[in-house]
Amino acid sequence: MSSSPREKISAVDTAWLRMDRPSNLMMICGVMLFRDRVRFERLKAVMEKRWMRFRRFRQRPAQVLGVAYWETVADFDIDDHVVRVALPGKAGRKELQALVSRLAITPLNPARPLWQYHFVENFDGGSALIARVHHCYADGIALVQVLLSMTDAGRTGPPAMSPPPKNLRAARNDLLREMTQPLSGVMKLALKVGAALLERGTVVWQDPAQAVALAEQGGALTAEIAKLALMGQDSPTRFKGKPGIGKSVAWAEPLSLDEVKAVGKALGASVNDVLLSCVAGALREYLVGKGDPTDGVMIRALVPVNLRPLEKAYRLGNKFGVVFLDLPIGIENPIERLYAVRANMGTLKGSFQPVLTLGLLAAAGAGPKILQDQLVSVLARNATAVMTNVPGPQQPLYMAGAKIERFMFWVPQSGDIGMGVSILSYNGEVQFGLITDRGLCPDPERVIARFGTEFEKLVLTTLLSPWPRPGDLDPDLAAMAVSGIGSGGVVPPS
Repeated sequence: MSSSPREKISAVDTAWLRMDRPSNLMMICGVMLFRDRVRFERLKAVMEKRWMRFRRFRQRPAQVLGVAYWETVADFDIDDHVVRVALPGKAGRKELQALVSRLAITPLNPARPLWQYHFVENFDGGSALIARVHHCYADGIALVQVLLSMTDAGRTGPPAMSPPPKNLRAARNDLLREMTQPLSGVMKLALKVGAALLERGTVVWQDPAQAVALAEQGGALTAEIAKLALMGQDSPTRFKGKPGIGKSVAWAEPLSLDEVKAVGKALGASVNDVLLSCVAGALREYLVGKGDPTDGVMIRALVPVNLRPLEKAYRLGNKFGVVFLDLPIGIENPIERLYAVRANMGTLKGSFQPVLTLGLLAAAGAGPKILQDQLVSVLARNATAVMTNVPGPQQPLYMAGAKIERFMFWVPQSGDIGMGVSILSYNGEVQFGLITDRGLCPDPERVIARFGTEFEKLVLTTLLSPWPRPGDLDPDLAAMAVSGIGSGGVVPPS
Protein backbone atom coordinates (compact mmCIF):
# COMPACT_ATOMS: atom_id res chain seq x y z
CA MET A 1 0.00 0.00 0.00
CA SER A 2 1.61 3.27 -1.08
CA SER A 3 1.36 6.50 0.83
CA SER A 4 2.06 10.17 0.19
CA PRO A 5 4.79 12.24 1.91
CA ARG A 6 4.75 12.23 5.69
CA GLU A 7 3.79 14.97 8.16
CA LYS A 8 5.27 14.87 11.63
CA ILE A 9 2.82 14.22 14.47
CA SER A 10 2.94 16.68 17.38
CA ALA A 11 4.65 15.58 20.57
CA VAL A 12 1.39 15.52 22.55
CA ASP A 13 -0.43 13.46 19.91
CA THR A 14 2.59 11.15 19.73
CA ALA A 15 2.26 10.55 23.45
CA TRP A 16 -1.37 9.48 23.00
CA LEU A 17 -0.43 7.29 20.05
CA ARG A 18 2.12 5.43 22.16
CA MET A 19 -0.11 5.14 25.21
CA ASP A 20 -1.98 2.05 23.97
CA ARG A 21 -1.88 -1.01 26.22
CA PRO A 22 -3.69 -4.31 25.67
CA SER A 23 -5.63 -3.54 28.86
CA ASN A 24 -6.37 0.08 27.90
CA LEU A 25 -6.70 1.00 24.24
CA MET A 26 -6.61 4.72 23.58
CA MET A 27 -9.91 4.82 21.70
CA ILE A 28 -12.70 7.29 22.27
CA CYS A 29 -16.00 5.47 21.71
CA GLY A 30 -19.28 7.26 21.08
CA VAL A 31 -22.86 6.26 20.32
CA MET A 32 -25.75 8.10 18.71
CA LEU A 33 -29.22 6.63 19.09
CA PHE A 34 -31.96 7.33 16.55
CA ARG A 35 -35.66 6.72 17.11
CA ASP A 36 -36.19 6.20 13.37
CA ARG A 37 -34.46 3.83 11.00
CA VAL A 38 -31.59 5.50 9.19
CA ARG A 39 -30.83 4.69 5.56
CA PHE A 40 -27.27 3.41 5.37
CA GLU A 41 -26.62 4.91 1.93
CA ARG A 42 -27.70 8.35 3.12
CA LEU A 43 -25.56 8.06 6.24
CA LYS A 44 -22.50 7.10 4.21
CA ALA A 45 -23.09 10.05 1.89
CA VAL A 46 -23.06 12.37 4.91
CA MET A 47 -19.83 10.79 6.11
CA GLU A 48 -18.17 11.19 2.71
CA LYS A 49 -19.20 14.84 2.46
CA ARG A 50 -18.66 16.09 6.00
CA TRP A 51 -16.42 13.72 7.97
CA MET A 52 -14.00 13.26 5.11
CA ARG A 53 -13.48 17.00 4.61
CA PHE A 54 -11.02 16.67 7.48
CA ARG A 55 -7.92 15.46 5.66
CA ARG A 56 -6.58 13.93 8.86
CA PHE A 57 -9.13 11.13 8.58
CA ARG A 58 -7.48 9.98 5.35
CA GLN A 59 -4.21 9.61 7.20
CA ARG A 60 -2.78 6.92 9.45
CA PRO A 61 -0.06 7.30 12.08
CA ALA A 62 3.25 5.60 11.34
CA GLN A 63 6.47 5.48 13.34
CA VAL A 64 9.93 5.48 11.79
CA LEU A 65 12.97 5.21 14.08
CA GLY A 66 10.95 6.40 17.02
CA VAL A 67 9.47 9.42 15.21
CA ALA A 68 5.72 9.49 14.49
CA TYR A 69 4.29 10.77 11.20
CA TRP A 70 0.93 11.19 9.53
CA GLU A 71 0.75 9.31 6.23
CA THR A 72 -2.02 9.88 3.70
CA VAL A 73 -3.31 6.46 2.63
CA ALA A 74 -3.33 6.35 -1.16
CA ASP A 75 -5.85 3.51 -1.49
CA PHE A 76 -8.24 4.84 1.15
CA ASP A 77 -11.70 3.26 0.94
CA ILE A 78 -14.52 4.55 3.11
CA ASP A 79 -16.10 1.09 3.08
CA ASP A 80 -13.25 -0.02 5.35
CA HIS A 81 -14.39 2.53 7.92
CA VAL A 82 -18.19 2.71 7.73
CA VAL A 83 -19.63 -0.77 8.18
CA ARG A 84 -23.04 -2.30 8.87
CA VAL A 85 -23.71 -4.57 11.81
CA ALA A 86 -26.84 -6.21 13.20
CA LEU A 87 -27.69 -6.89 16.82
CA PRO A 88 -28.86 -10.36 17.88
CA GLY A 89 -32.00 -11.20 19.79
CA LYS A 90 -34.23 -8.36 20.97
CA ALA A 91 -31.72 -5.75 19.77
CA GLY A 92 -32.17 -3.59 22.85
CA ARG A 93 -29.91 -1.79 25.29
CA LYS A 94 -28.32 -4.96 26.67
CA GLU A 95 -27.32 -6.17 23.22
CA LEU A 96 -25.98 -2.75 22.18
CA GLN A 97 -23.96 -2.41 25.39
CA ALA A 98 -22.43 -5.84 24.74
CA LEU A 99 -21.47 -4.79 21.21
CA VAL A 100 -19.88 -1.51 22.38
CA SER A 101 -18.02 -3.42 25.10
CA ARG A 102 -16.52 -5.75 22.48
CA LEU A 103 -15.59 -2.91 20.16
CA ALA A 104 -13.93 -1.02 23.03
CA ILE A 105 -11.30 -3.77 23.31
CA THR A 106 -10.93 -4.42 19.56
CA PRO A 107 -7.87 -2.64 18.13
CA LEU A 108 -8.24 -0.54 15.01
CA ASN A 109 -6.36 -1.66 11.89
CA PRO A 110 -2.92 0.05 11.99
CA ALA A 111 -2.62 -0.21 8.20
CA ARG A 112 -5.59 2.15 7.85
CA PRO A 113 -6.60 5.47 9.42
CA LEU A 114 -7.43 4.71 13.04
CA TRP A 115 -11.17 5.35 13.07
CA GLN A 116 -14.28 3.34 12.29
CA TYR A 117 -18.06 3.71 12.39
CA HIS A 118 -20.39 0.77 13.01
CA PHE A 119 -23.94 1.35 11.78
CA VAL A 120 -26.51 -0.70 13.72
CA GLU A 121 -29.63 -0.98 11.63
CA ASN A 122 -31.90 -2.70 14.14
CA PHE A 123 -31.68 -1.05 17.55
CA ASP A 124 -34.91 -0.81 19.56
CA GLY A 125 -37.07 -0.02 16.54
CA GLY A 126 -34.62 2.58 15.27
CA SER A 127 -30.91 2.72 14.54
CA ALA A 128 -27.62 3.39 16.33
CA LEU A 129 -24.24 4.63 15.20
CA ILE A 130 -21.07 3.63 17.08
CA ALA A 131 -17.93 5.69 16.53
CA ARG A 132 -14.39 4.63 17.43
CA VAL A 133 -11.52 7.08 17.00
CA HIS A 134 -7.99 6.78 18.33
CA HIS A 135 -7.08 9.46 20.85
CA CYS A 136 -4.02 10.52 18.83
CA TYR A 137 -6.35 12.17 16.29
CA ALA A 138 -8.11 14.46 18.75
CA ASP A 139 -9.42 14.87 22.26
CA GLY A 140 -13.07 14.48 23.25
CA ILE A 141 -13.92 18.17 22.87
CA ALA A 142 -12.64 18.24 19.29
CA LEU A 143 -14.24 14.94 18.30
CA VAL A 144 -17.64 15.97 19.63
CA GLN A 145 -17.41 19.15 17.56
CA VAL A 146 -16.46 17.13 14.47
CA LEU A 147 -19.36 14.75 15.06
CA LEU A 148 -21.70 17.71 15.42
CA SER A 149 -20.44 19.11 12.13
CA MET A 150 -22.18 16.17 10.44
CA THR A 151 -25.56 17.08 11.94
CA ASP A 152 -28.42 19.28 10.75
CA ALA A 153 -30.84 21.56 12.57
CA GLY A 154 -33.78 19.79 10.91
CA ARG A 155 -34.56 16.64 8.95
CA THR A 156 -33.75 18.37 5.68
CA GLY A 157 -31.18 20.85 6.95
CA PRO A 158 -29.62 23.35 7.22
CA PRO A 159 -26.35 22.18 8.79
CA ALA A 160 -26.32 22.67 12.55
CA MET A 161 -22.80 24.12 12.46
CA SER A 162 -20.85 26.24 10.04
CA PRO A 163 -18.30 24.17 8.09
CA PRO A 164 -14.64 24.59 9.05
CA PRO A 165 -12.37 26.65 6.78
CA LYS A 166 -11.42 24.80 3.62
CA ASN A 167 -7.75 25.51 4.23
CA LEU A 168 -7.27 24.58 7.85
CA ARG A 169 -3.56 25.30 7.68
CA ALA A 170 -4.24 28.89 6.69
CA ALA A 171 -6.52 29.56 9.68
CA ARG A 172 -4.85 32.11 11.92
CA ASN A 173 -3.92 32.08 15.60
CA ASP A 174 -2.52 29.12 17.41
CA LEU A 175 -5.42 27.62 19.33
CA LEU A 176 -3.44 26.81 22.45
CA ARG A 177 -1.76 30.21 22.62
CA GLU A 178 -5.17 31.92 22.46
CA MET A 179 -6.25 30.20 25.67
CA THR A 180 -2.94 30.23 27.52
CA GLN A 181 -1.39 33.55 26.50
CA PRO A 182 -1.14 34.74 30.14
CA LEU A 183 0.51 31.43 31.00
CA SER A 184 2.83 31.23 28.00
CA GLY A 185 5.93 31.63 30.16
CA VAL A 186 4.73 28.93 32.52
CA MET A 187 3.99 26.64 29.57
CA LYS A 188 7.53 27.06 28.26
CA LEU A 189 8.88 26.34 31.73
CA ALA A 190 6.71 23.24 32.08
CA LEU A 191 7.98 21.93 28.75
CA LYS A 192 11.55 22.73 29.76
CA VAL A 193 11.19 20.95 33.10
CA GLY A 194 9.55 17.90 31.52
CA ALA A 195 12.14 17.67 28.75
CA ALA A 196 15.04 18.05 31.19
CA LEU A 197 13.69 15.35 33.49
CA LEU A 198 13.09 12.88 30.67
CA GLU A 199 16.48 13.63 29.13
CA ARG A 200 18.12 12.66 32.41
CA GLY A 201 16.04 9.48 32.60
CA THR A 202 14.31 10.70 35.75
CA VAL A 203 10.61 11.07 36.39
CA VAL A 204 9.64 14.10 38.45
CA TRP A 205 7.85 12.12 41.14
CA GLN A 206 10.93 10.04 41.85
CA ASP A 207 13.02 13.09 42.71
CA PRO A 208 10.88 16.01 43.94
CA ALA A 209 13.88 17.99 45.15
CA GLN A 210 15.39 17.97 41.66
CA ALA A 211 12.07 19.01 40.13
CA VAL A 212 11.73 21.95 42.49
CA ALA A 213 15.31 23.02 41.77
CA LEU A 214 14.66 22.97 38.02
CA ALA A 215 11.49 25.03 38.41
CA GLU A 216 12.63 27.55 41.02
CA GLN A 217 12.21 30.36 38.49
CA GLY A 218 8.45 30.18 38.94
CA GLY A 219 6.98 29.98 42.43
CA ALA A 220 3.45 28.88 41.53
CA LEU A 221 4.67 26.24 39.14
CA THR A 222 7.24 25.05 41.66
CA ALA A 223 4.47 24.58 44.22
CA GLU A 224 2.38 22.64 41.71
CA ILE A 225 5.29 20.35 40.84
CA ALA A 226 5.95 19.73 44.51
CA LYS A 227 2.25 19.01 45.09
CA LEU A 228 2.16 16.45 42.30
CA ALA A 229 5.48 14.99 43.37
CA LEU A 230 4.34 14.44 46.94
CA MET A 231 0.81 13.28 46.11
CA GLY A 232 -0.04 9.97 47.73
CA GLN A 233 -2.26 7.29 46.29
CA ASP A 234 -5.99 7.44 46.87
CA SER A 235 -7.88 4.89 48.96
CA PRO A 236 -7.68 1.24 47.92
CA THR A 237 -11.07 0.02 46.68
CA ARG A 238 -12.32 -2.73 44.40
CA PHE A 239 -12.23 -0.15 41.58
CA LYS A 240 -8.45 0.07 41.81
CA GLY A 241 -6.11 -2.67 40.64
CA LYS A 242 -4.42 -4.23 37.64
CA PRO A 243 -6.87 -4.09 34.73
CA GLY A 244 -7.29 -6.90 32.23
CA ILE A 245 -8.40 -6.80 28.62
CA GLY A 246 -12.16 -7.17 29.11
CA LYS A 247 -14.29 -4.02 29.42
CA SER A 248 -17.96 -3.36 30.12
CA VAL A 249 -19.86 -0.23 29.17
CA ALA A 250 -23.15 1.09 30.46
CA TRP A 251 -25.23 4.23 30.31
CA ALA A 252 -27.93 5.69 32.52
CA GLU A 253 -31.28 7.32 31.92
CA PRO A 254 -30.59 11.02 31.37
CA LEU A 255 -31.18 13.76 33.94
CA SER A 256 -32.89 17.06 33.21
CA LEU A 257 -30.23 19.74 32.77
CA ASP A 258 -32.63 22.42 34.04
CA GLU A 259 -33.21 20.44 37.23
CA VAL A 260 -29.48 20.00 37.76
CA LYS A 261 -28.97 23.74 37.26
CA ALA A 262 -31.81 24.55 39.69
CA VAL A 263 -30.34 22.37 42.44
CA GLY A 264 -26.90 23.80 41.86
CA LYS A 265 -28.23 27.35 42.05
CA ALA A 266 -30.13 26.60 45.26
CA LEU A 267 -27.00 25.21 46.89
CA GLY A 268 -24.51 27.67 45.45
CA ALA A 269 -22.76 25.01 43.39
CA SER A 270 -21.96 24.54 39.71
CA VAL A 271 -23.52 21.95 37.43
CA ASN A 272 -20.22 20.10 37.42
CA ASP A 273 -20.13 20.06 41.24
CA VAL A 274 -23.62 18.55 41.34
CA LEU A 275 -22.90 15.87 38.74
CA LEU A 276 -19.56 14.80 40.21
CA SER A 277 -21.12 14.65 43.66
CA CYS A 278 -23.78 12.29 42.29
CA VAL A 279 -21.05 10.16 40.72
CA ALA A 280 -19.27 9.98 44.08
CA GLY A 281 -22.52 8.98 45.77
CA ALA A 282 -23.20 6.26 43.22
CA LEU A 283 -19.71 4.80 43.69
CA ARG A 284 -20.19 4.91 47.45
CA GLU A 285 -23.54 3.07 47.31
CA TYR A 286 -22.07 0.43 45.03
CA LEU A 287 -19.28 -0.23 47.53
CA VAL A 288 -21.77 -0.32 50.40
CA GLY A 289 -23.86 -2.83 48.47
CA LYS A 290 -20.77 -5.03 48.13
CA GLY A 291 -20.14 -4.83 51.87
CA ASP A 292 -16.96 -2.78 51.46
CA PRO A 293 -15.92 -0.15 54.02
CA THR A 294 -16.47 3.47 53.00
CA ASP A 295 -15.64 5.51 56.10
CA GLY A 296 -12.91 7.97 55.21
CA VAL A 297 -12.61 6.58 51.69
CA MET A 298 -11.44 9.00 48.99
CA ILE A 299 -10.94 8.13 45.36
CA ARG A 300 -9.14 10.44 42.98
CA ALA A 301 -10.23 11.21 39.45
CA LEU A 302 -8.23 12.58 36.55
CA VAL A 303 -10.40 15.37 35.15
CA PRO A 304 -9.48 16.75 31.69
CA VAL A 305 -9.42 20.54 31.35
CA ASN A 306 -9.91 21.99 27.88
CA LEU A 307 -7.22 24.50 26.85
CA ARG A 308 -8.71 25.90 23.66
CA PRO A 309 -11.88 27.67 22.50
CA LEU A 310 -14.61 25.42 21.11
CA GLU A 311 -14.71 27.30 17.82
CA LYS A 312 -11.13 26.16 17.16
CA ALA A 313 -11.79 22.48 17.86
CA TYR A 314 -11.95 21.70 14.13
CA ARG A 315 -8.14 21.74 14.12
CA LEU A 316 -8.24 18.37 15.89
CA GLY A 317 -5.29 17.27 18.02
CA ASN A 318 -5.09 17.03 21.81
CA LYS A 319 -5.10 20.36 23.64
CA PHE A 320 -6.01 19.64 27.23
CA GLY A 321 -4.40 19.11 30.59
CA VAL A 322 -5.70 17.26 33.62
CA VAL A 323 -6.30 17.99 37.28
CA PHE A 324 -6.44 15.49 40.14
CA LEU A 325 -9.82 15.76 41.88
CA ASP A 326 -10.49 14.10 45.25
CA LEU A 327 -13.98 12.57 45.50
CA PRO A 328 -15.18 12.08 49.10
CA ILE A 329 -16.72 8.62 48.87
CA GLY A 330 -16.77 8.43 52.67
CA ILE A 331 -19.40 11.19 53.04
CA GLU A 332 -22.93 9.85 53.11
CA ASN A 333 -24.98 13.05 53.33
CA PRO A 334 -25.53 14.22 49.75
CA ILE A 335 -25.35 17.96 50.52
CA GLU A 336 -22.28 17.63 52.68
CA ARG A 337 -20.67 15.58 49.92
CA LEU A 338 -21.61 18.24 47.36
CA TYR A 339 -19.94 20.96 49.41
CA ALA A 340 -16.84 18.81 49.80
CA VAL A 341 -16.66 18.30 46.02
CA ARG A 342 -17.18 22.01 45.49
CA ALA A 343 -14.40 22.84 47.94
CA ASN A 344 -12.04 20.39 46.23
CA MET A 345 -12.89 21.86 42.84
CA GLY A 346 -12.34 25.33 44.25
CA THR A 347 -8.77 24.52 45.23
CA LEU A 348 -8.07 23.56 41.63
CA LYS A 349 -9.36 26.80 40.09
CA GLY A 350 -6.46 28.77 38.73
CA SER A 351 -4.20 25.76 39.23
CA PHE A 352 -1.20 25.20 36.97
CA GLN A 353 -1.95 21.46 36.91
CA PRO A 354 -3.58 21.46 33.43
CA VAL A 355 -0.75 23.40 31.80
CA LEU A 356 1.90 21.43 33.68
CA THR A 357 0.45 18.03 32.79
CA LEU A 358 0.06 19.05 29.14
CA GLY A 359 3.67 20.22 29.11
CA LEU A 360 4.94 17.05 30.72
CA LEU A 361 2.96 14.91 28.29
CA ALA A 362 4.36 16.86 25.35
CA ALA A 363 7.88 16.40 26.68
CA ALA A 364 7.17 12.69 27.19
CA GLY A 365 5.94 12.34 23.62
CA ALA A 366 9.16 13.89 22.39
CA GLY A 367 11.30 11.50 24.45
CA PRO A 368 11.81 7.73 24.54
CA LYS A 369 8.68 5.63 24.90
CA ILE A 370 10.03 3.77 27.92
CA LEU A 371 10.23 7.02 29.86
CA GLN A 372 6.76 8.05 28.71
CA ASP A 373 5.41 4.74 29.98
CA GLN A 374 7.08 5.39 33.32
CA LEU A 375 5.60 8.88 33.56
CA VAL A 376 2.08 7.69 32.68
CA SER A 377 2.30 4.85 35.20
CA VAL A 378 3.33 7.19 37.99
CA LEU A 379 0.57 9.65 37.14
CA ALA A 380 -2.10 6.96 36.89
CA ARG A 381 -1.24 5.15 40.12
CA ASN A 382 -2.52 8.14 42.11
CA ALA A 383 -6.00 7.95 40.56
CA THR A 384 -8.84 5.44 40.27
CA ALA A 385 -10.86 6.89 37.40
CA VAL A 386 -10.92 9.32 34.51
CA MET A 387 -13.97 11.60 34.60
CA THR A 388 -14.84 14.08 31.88
CA ASN A 389 -17.72 16.46 31.22
CA VAL A 390 -18.27 17.67 27.65
CA PRO A 391 -20.89 20.33 26.86
CA GLY A 392 -23.08 19.54 23.89
CA PRO A 393 -25.77 21.44 21.96
CA GLN A 394 -29.02 22.14 23.75
CA GLN A 395 -31.29 21.77 20.75
CA PRO A 396 -32.31 18.58 18.91
CA LEU A 397 -30.06 17.60 16.02
CA TYR A 398 -30.53 15.39 12.98
CA MET A 399 -28.20 13.20 10.95
CA ALA A 400 -29.04 11.68 7.58
CA GLY A 401 -32.62 12.85 8.05
CA ALA A 402 -33.15 11.16 11.43
CA LYS A 403 -33.39 12.82 14.84
CA ILE A 404 -30.62 12.01 17.32
CA GLU A 405 -32.41 10.95 20.50
CA ARG A 406 -29.37 10.23 22.65
CA PHE A 407 -25.71 11.06 22.34
CA MET A 408 -23.05 9.58 24.62
CA PHE A 409 -19.40 8.55 24.70
CA TRP A 410 -16.85 6.64 26.76
CA VAL A 411 -13.46 8.01 27.68
CA PRO A 412 -10.36 5.76 27.54
CA GLN A 413 -8.18 5.22 30.60
CA SER A 414 -4.41 5.48 30.77
CA GLY A 415 -1.92 3.37 32.68
CA ASP A 416 -3.61 0.93 35.06
CA ILE A 417 -6.75 3.02 35.60
CA GLY A 418 -9.78 0.79 35.25
CA MET A 419 -12.76 3.18 35.19
CA GLY A 420 -13.95 6.01 32.95
CA VAL A 421 -16.95 8.26 33.62
CA SER A 422 -18.22 10.44 30.77
CA ILE A 423 -20.83 13.17 31.14
CA LEU A 424 -22.34 14.88 28.11
CA SER A 425 -25.22 17.35 27.92
CA TYR A 426 -27.48 17.35 24.87
CA ASN A 427 -30.92 18.78 24.13
CA GLY A 428 -31.68 19.70 27.73
CA GLU A 429 -30.52 16.40 29.20
CA VAL A 430 -27.40 15.12 30.92
CA GLN A 431 -26.17 11.72 29.79
CA PHE A 432 -23.85 9.53 31.88
CA GLY A 433 -21.60 6.88 30.36
CA LEU A 434 -19.47 4.44 32.35
CA ILE A 435 -16.77 2.02 31.24
CA THR A 436 -15.09 -0.34 33.69
CA ASP A 437 -12.56 -3.11 33.71
CA ARG A 438 -14.49 -6.37 33.81
CA GLY A 439 -12.18 -7.90 36.40
CA LEU A 440 -12.46 -4.94 38.78
CA CYS A 441 -16.11 -3.98 38.27
CA PRO A 442 -18.00 -6.50 36.10
CA ASP A 443 -21.39 -4.84 36.54
CA PRO A 444 -21.12 -1.10 35.72
CA GLU A 445 -24.86 -0.98 35.13
CA ARG A 446 -25.30 -1.37 38.90
CA VAL A 447 -23.12 1.68 39.45
CA ILE A 448 -24.59 3.89 36.79
CA ALA A 449 -28.16 3.04 37.79
CA ARG A 450 -27.44 4.84 41.07
CA PHE A 451 -26.54 8.16 39.42
CA GLY A 452 -30.17 9.18 39.06
CA THR A 453 -30.98 7.92 42.55
CA GLU A 454 -28.21 10.02 44.03
CA PHE A 455 -29.52 13.10 42.26
CA GLU A 456 -32.99 12.40 43.63
CA LYS A 457 -31.50 12.15 47.13
CA LEU A 458 -29.83 15.51 46.64
CA VAL A 459 -33.09 17.08 45.43
CA LEU A 460 -35.08 15.60 48.32
CA THR A 461 -32.54 16.63 50.94
CA THR A 462 -32.47 20.13 49.51
CA LEU A 463 -36.27 20.42 49.56
CA LEU A 464 -36.48 19.13 53.15
CA SER A 465 -33.75 21.47 54.38
CA PRO A 466 -34.40 24.96 55.75
CA TRP A 467 -34.17 27.45 52.92
CA PRO A 468 -31.07 29.63 53.27
CA ARG A 469 -31.25 33.39 53.38
CA PRO A 470 -29.59 35.39 50.58
CA GLY A 471 -25.84 35.12 50.87
CA ASP A 472 -25.85 32.15 53.23
CA LEU A 473 -24.30 29.89 50.65
CA ASP A 474 -21.60 32.29 49.51
CA PRO A 475 -18.18 30.59 49.33
CA ASP A 476 -16.98 32.25 52.55
CA LEU A 477 -19.97 30.83 54.42
CA ALA A 478 -20.04 27.40 52.81
CA ALA A 479 -18.05 25.85 55.65
CA MET A 480 -20.60 27.16 58.15
CA ALA A 481 -23.41 25.60 56.14
CA VAL A 482 -21.57 22.30 55.96
CA SER A 483 -21.01 22.30 59.73
CA GLY A 484 -24.76 22.21 60.16
CA ILE A 485 -25.13 19.01 58.20
CA GLY A 486 -25.36 15.87 60.26
CA SER A 487 -28.37 13.76 60.91
CA GLY A 488 -30.61 16.49 59.56
CA GLY A 489 -30.49 18.80 56.56
CA VAL A 490 -28.81 22.12 55.79
CA VAL A 491 -28.81 24.46 58.76
CA PRO A 492 -28.17 27.98 57.50
CA PRO A 493 -25.87 30.14 59.58
CA SER A 494 -27.56 32.53 61.95
